[in-house]
Order: sequence, then C-alpha cells, then structure tokens
Amino acid sequence: MGQSTSTSRPISSKPSGVISSPALDAVARNPGGITSDLDVVVTGDDYTLNLPDECLACIFQSLSAGDRKRSSLVCRRWLRIEGQSRHRLSLNAQSHLATVVPRLFSRFDAVTKLALKCDRRSVSIGDDALILISLKCRNLTRLKLRSCREVTDDGMAVLAENCKNLQKFSCGSCSFGAKGMNALLEHCAFLEELSVKRLLGITDGAVAEPIGPGKAAGTLKVICLKDLHNGHCFGPLISGAKNLRSLKLFRCYGDWDKLLGVVADRVNGLVEVHLERVPVSDLGLSAISNFANLEILHLVKTRECTNIGLMTVAGNCKLLRKLHIDGGKTNRISDDGLIAIATNCPNLQELVLIGLNPTHLSLDELATNCRNLERLALCGSETVGDAEISCIAEKCVALKKLCIKSCPVSNHGMEALAGGCPNLVKIKVKKCSGVTSEGADWLRASRGSLAVNLDAVEPELPSASEQETDGANNRRNRDVNVASRSTGRSISFKMRLGSFSGRSLVASTIRRWSSFGSRFWNNSRRGCAE
Repeated sequence: MGQSTSTSRPISSKPSGVISSPALDAVARNPGGITSDLDVVVTGDDYTLNLPDECLACIFQSLSAGDRKRSSLVCRRWLRIEGQSRHRLSLNAQSHLATVVPRLFSRFDAVTKLALKCDRRSVSIGDDALILISLKCRNLTRLKLRSCREVTDDGMAVLAENCKNLQKFSCGSCSFGAKGMNALLEHCAFLEELSVKRLLGITDGAVAEPIGPGKAAGTLKVICLKDLHNGHCFGPLISGAKNLRSLKLFRCYGDWDKLLGVVADRVNGLVEVHLERVPVSDLGLSAISNFANLEILHLVKTRECTNIGLMTVAGNCKLLRKLHIDGGKTNRISDDGLIAIATNCPNLQELVLIGLNPTHLSLDELATNCRNLERLALCGSETVGDAEISCIAEKCVALKKLCIKSCPVSNHGMEALAGGCPNLVKIKVKKCSGVTSEGADWLRASRGSLAVNLDAVEPELPSASEQETDGANNRRNRDVNVASRSTGRSISFKMRLGSFSGRSLVASTIRRWSSFGSRFWNNSRRGCAE
C-alpha cells in the first residue's frame, strides 16, 4: 500500500478501478497521502460526502477501537470527525505524555471519560500535565487514575476546580492525600461514585486528616474503599452521604463497628454492603440490620461475625436478594444463622457459602422457604454430601445455576440432580473427588440442555519414596557393573538425590494444583453463581 492510495473515497466496484489523468495530477499535487474531500483520486462516487458529520460520527461510534483508528486515516474529514466524536480515551500516563497533551486534546476535544494509567515501575505524569489535561477536558464526567505517583494534593486541587462535572472518580496507587481528596469532594458537587484503592498519601496514626463530607456527599451513591490502612479517615464522608446506596470495604482497617453504627443513624437508603477482611463483629452486623432496604450483603472472611449477628440481619433485612458468606473455616456461622435467613428472607435469589458447614437442616429450610433461589454455590464444605444435594434437587425448583466445590459429593448426588431442579441450566463441579467423568457424562446424557462443567480430580502421583525405589531399580538394571563398583557413600548420595528429585516433582505439581485452585477460589464468589 503506497501513500498514493490513501483516499477519502472508497474504491469503485467497477472491475478496472483505473486512475484517470486528473487523478494522477491530484496525486502529484498531494504527495502526503491524506487527501481532502474535494480531491478526485479513484474513479467512482463518494457517497459519504452526502452524509452529515453527525451521521458519520454515529457510524464511527459503532466501530471497534482498531477500526476507528484505521478509519481516521482515510481522509482529513474522517480524521476530524472521528476525533470530535470520541468521548472515551485511555492513555499511558508516563511522564513523556506531558509533551503531547496539547496536540492530543486538540484532536480529541470532546472526551468525557478519561483513564490515565501508568506502570508502577515507570515515572508517571505530574501536576503540570494533570492540570493541562484538566484545562483541555473541562467536561469530564469520569476520571480514572492508576499509579500516578507524581500527582500531589496541589494538582488534585486544580483538577477539582477545572472539572466540576465529574460524576465518577477512581484512583489506585496514587500519592496524593487527604487534602487532594477533600478538594475533589468540595468542588465536584455532582460526584456519584467514588473508588479509592491504596491511597499512599494518607498520613499514618491518629493525626490522620478526616476526609469529607464536602458538597459531593449530597450526590454520592457508591463508595468503594480498598487496601487502606487508615480507611476510617473516610468516616465523615460515609456518614455524611445521605443518598448512599452501595458501600464496599475491602481490607480497610479501623473501628468499623463504631463507624457503621454512626452510618446507620444517618443513612437510610443503603441497599448493598460488601465487607471483605474488615474488622467487623456482630456489633457491626447489628448496625447493618438497621438498613431495612438492604438487598445485597457480602461477608468475606469477617472472622468475628457469628450466628447472632447474621440472625439480627435476617430479622430486619427481609428484602435480602443476594447473600455471600466466606467464613474462612472459622465455623462461627452455621445452621442457626442460615435457618434465620431462610425463615425471614423469602426473596433470596443468590446464595454463596464458602468455608461453611451447612447441614441438611438449614439447606432444607432454604430450599423450602426461598422459592425464588436461582443461583447457589457451596464451596469448601465438609458437610454437603449426596443427601444435601438430593434435598436441593428435590426442593429448589427455581434453581438455574449450581456450583459445588471441594465437597464430599459423589456420582449419586449427580443422579439426584438428573431428576430434580427442573429449571437448572448450568452446573459446575470442582474438586469433588467422588464425582467422576462418567457421572458427569451420564448427567449430560440425562439432561441434554444442561451445561455441565466438571473439574475431574487428577490421579495421585507416586510418592517420593516409590519414585526413589523405582529409579534405583532402573539404574541397577541398566548397569549392574557400575552399580557394583559404587561405594556406599555414592549410593547414599544417589538415593538422597533421587529423594530430593521426587520431592521437587511432587512439590511442583502441588504448587501447580494450588495455583489453579486459588484462581478458582478467588473467582468462586463471582463465577460459582454465574
């Protein structure tokens, strides 16, 4: 493809496609390759000339990112329209970005959603570049910052003043602190979603500056905090967000029992709460129970939560639709808490239980009372066997998706599912040694429309001692003479070496299995119920 073939007009459908002499003259006059709308290079009519710019912009918005880039090279008009119609942009936010910001945003002057992401090992843009971007993109509604460690409180303050229409803000691994965050909350009065992860600029200790509430507290609906050592600094913001709908806390330290009590007194409309590895006890769950409209609750490795707290939530939050509990094998939540959920929350549609040991008693209550239960995941349970699966198959008539992982279930449980759960469309079975591929195949054959995903357990490898013995026998069989001349010390060394090799092989295999298991375990809360 030579430069002379870049044209504003598609090639004609005529078989010859001959370039006329006026076209050759046009190519000579414009050797740069990108032609104007009036140039005539290829025979045939360019019907896009009759389309308004707005129609072309709509077409460009329907294309993939790669096709948009290629389309912008056709002609100057397409280049201009493609840039003016692009509203979403993601940039590598390394320091050299600052040199191209003026030209870049002169072309993309209608961007409303911007992501600035930098590699952790690279030097990111600083305040100057961020301020320049904020001047060029005053209509930003969404901004995401990742690993922009050179951005300080001063840069965030100017950004907040220039981009007052922000509705969603997300930052991760950034170095600005409470002053920059407070400036954002004070100037961005339309902010609806705030996500903060690893904010490195928050000072340590009791002297940490509080964050919020600011003018944004009146509009915030979603707050997500992750990996914050001083997460309690956001207490004034959370308790002041009177229209808050969703609160997500992941690995944030602080006195959350007390803070949740304050939030419960001031916020009434919360419908979603995620707590993962957060120091919360039954006192915190008692505060959460005051949210009468609560529909979604995730408790992941909150080790101080027990049946008492869960029963309190069940008694007051009767609209609960989704419940995820990862007990971390502490056995503090058992049948009593689950029976309370079954009795008081008839609208339950999704239930994920990880590291708990529910028995036939609680599962029978859940299956009987929660008639709308559509998604169920049972992972890492020592008590969920064939009898429990048979109960689910018999009574969970609305169930559509089922995930079973690391439970003592066998092929008999699969046989029960073949005749039950009439609406079941997908089942995942992971690390259940009693379920074989034959059982899964039989289940597929019995219910042809059912998608069965089986992770068959691999056969055990021989032990290191067995491998050592076999290796020694093979060496003796291969060369008896050499073996007879070997000293006792060399034989001992070879045996130790063989034992070490065997252990290494088994260890590497276990690590490989463990890696696979951890990936599934991390996704089980999302994937098991899908």
